[in-house]
Amino acid sequence: MGSKRGVSNSSIPESATSEDKEGKKLKGLVASVPSSGTSHIKENSGESITDVVGLKNDLARIEAMTFQELRATLRRIGIPAKGRKPDLISALKCYFDQEMNVSKREENSDEKNCVEIGSESKSKMQRSKREKQSTREITMKVDGIVIRSKQMQSTVTDEIAGEMAKGKMAKGEILSISKKQVTGICIEGGGGEVNGMIEPWTILTHKKPQKHWVAYNPRTMRPPPLSRNVNSVKLMSWNVNGLRALLKMEGFSAGQLAQREMFDVLCLQETKLQEKDVEAIKDRLMEGYENSYWTCSVSKLGYSGTAIISRKKPLSVTYGLGISDHDSEGRLITAEFDSFYLLSSYVPNSGDGLRRLTYRTTEWDPSLGSYIKELEKSKPVILTGDLNCAHQEIDIYDPAGNKRSAGFTIEERESFEANFLSRGFVDTYRRQHPHAVGYTYWGYRHGLRKTNKGWRLDYFLVSESIAGKVHDSYILPDISGSDHSPIGLILKL
Repeated sequence: MGSKRGVSNSSIPESATSEDKEGKKLKGLVASVPSSGTSHIKENSGESITDVVGLKNDLARIEAMTFQELRATLRRIGIPAKGRKPDLISALKCYFDQEMNVSKREENSDEKNCVEIGSESKSKMQRSKREKQSTREITMKVDGIVIRSKQMQSTVTDEIAGEMAKGKMAKGEILSISKKQVTGICIEGGGGEVNGMIEPWTILTHKKPQKHWVAYNPRTMRPPPLSRNVNSVKLMSWNVNGLRALLKMEGFSAGQLAQREMFDVLCLQETKLQEKDVEAIKDRLMEGYENSYWTCSVSKLGYSGTAIISRKKPLSVTYGLGISDHDSEGRLITAEFDSFYLLSSYVPNSGDGLRRLTYRTTEWDPSLGSYIKELEKSKPVILTGDLNCAHQEIDIYDPAGNKRSAGFTIEERESFEANFLSRGFVDTYRRQHPHAVGYTYWGYRHGLRKTNKGWRLDYFLVSESIAGKVHDSYILPDISGSDHSPIGLILKL
């Protein structure tokens, strides 16, 4: 659990900080190419400046230089000196071509080579230390500036994303980097910052992105609110990872959350409450939500647990699946409303070493799938909660590295498909945003939320019969306080 958790009215993540000092570089991206007409030759012990300048009038001499001579020369004139000998020769020629102001066409071509040499050389050095990785185009937003860049997937891009998430790169630093200095970057006007701070989820972060994928940004990708005369219900779901701890967090207010989001029903998972704690917790929650229903684990105290908290009283409430083998951990509550059933579910995690994988995929998932299909015979069903499965590669930052991790095994993904989606239930977020990379879970370890390296584990699945009535299925990544973010659904009735 994190040591500091809270809800922000201004939608600023805890990880964001104010702009840092000026003058910091985009590490790994900038090839410090001097502008034409400006001398950057430096004195080096035992070397003659005249010898370096003389190379400008005899470019053929560059070809005959040794690798060590090339490196020393490049360092004296301020050019990165990494890579193979042909790379160093090319960089030196580029510099002198600029100094001589050759024809416009040659200058443009050589400038491109000069720009690329820094990142190419770094990439080649990195590939000698790890397996070869493909490049990707990312979109980064800093202080109203959109930056698109093709970079190595898990090195340069992730370093830049991390620096921006920490607020260490100011607007002035980004604007000072010209197209000649950064490989493949173009700068456009745009959004993605709040009060001068970066929102990490606006950065597309994925180890294997597709060219049509984009980062999910709730500030720009949510539809306009419904008219007041449209009858609708607003639902929210949140794995709070320990409700008592959340309520003790400085700055967190359940009432503040309710006032900001104005939801009709709140579903909670992983409350970690014991039955003896429930009444006291109810008194500390939100005004106007008088109907709350709780189920707690009795087989393992302080574990799991779910809840449904509602403005309107449900027609009926049911706890569990009605199967003793599944109902001792407090993982499911069903509330019946006029036009739908609403289920708050915390699906079992397959656990360390996948010790519960067989139970989850051959017992729990089929039982839950059959249960909601039976409910559907009388009215549509909405299943929400932490379903503990990143269904597709778009739903997880590092798919290749997690093929045998709980939540992304092929068994769990196939079970998710077979027991829910193939039985007529719709993943509302993915239907609304087929190409948007939006995560709902970030592990506390290594501060993954700050660099947006997450998983999408939380869902609103609905019966196909009401899928067309979904106005908005969304994620609220700016609300901290748990390792999960809340998700929401607005349904027209």
